[in-house]
Amino acid sequence: MSDPTQPPESRSDQQPEGPLESPREEQRPPEEAAEAEAPGAQAGSEEALEAESEELPDDVEEEEEEEYEEPVAPRQKPEIPGADLEPDIVTEPQQFLDAEALAAAEAEAEAAAARAAQEPKDEELAQPIAGAAIDLGAGARYTATGKRKTAVARVILKPGNGSYAINGRTLEDCFPRETLRRMIRQPLEAVGYQDRMDVVARLHGGGVAAQAGALRHGISRALIVADPHLRGELKRRGLLTRDARVKERKKAGLKKARKRPQFSKR
Repeated sequence: MSDPTQPPESRSDQQPEGPLESPREEQRPPEEAAEAEAPGAQAGSEEALEAESEELPDDVEEEEEEEYEEPVAPRQKPEIPGADLEPDIVTEPQQFLDAEALAAAEAEAEAAAARAAQEPKDEELAQPIAGAAIDLGAGARYTATGKRKTAVARVILKPGNGSYAINGRTLEDCFPRETLRRMIRQPLEAVGYQDRMDVVARLHGGGVAAQAGALRHGISRALIVADPHLRGELKRRGLLTRDARVKERKKAGLKKARKRPQFSKR
């Protein structure tokens, strides 16, 4: 809106006489304005670039194409780190021990080797003891007592053909299991008299397995009475050792020897 107080002559003097120009054209740099005024120059520069590209040799163009057309290498799965390394396993655990522990371990190993050397092998157990001299006269009687758990066996050895009379019954009737019968025959087979001596025994107490162990123990002790020189060999084979394993007694507050009642927190 025009100010009514201003005279009209002053308003006409402020208007420009020439054409209006935009502010962008005024701020435009002179170089760009010159290029815009001369469109023929821009066309000429494009023709010059095309001519230069035509003048380049074919080899250069092929190299440029190859650089842009290189195939992308397929992605490879990364290898496991350390797969090519050889494991270094420590086979001797004693190398980290001190001097005292190492000496104790060596002493224990020597003792175990000595015990293994003294123990009879299966081949030696299968062979009878050489040099057994037992008097098999008509009236020879050799008695002994064997024990195992709560079973007790009173044994009498006498010359015969290898029969067993246990509480008036045969060996097969009293001990139906073959393993128990084989265990009872071990002492006489060890000295080689399994077919030359009869066994008469009375058993009481214990179960079937305990009575078999007691009978074997009694027969072995009776053989020592017949020939004292058999002690060393029978002891080495473990026939003279009384098996001390028995049932553990019940304790107060427990259900059995070691079984405890269920714990209740509240």
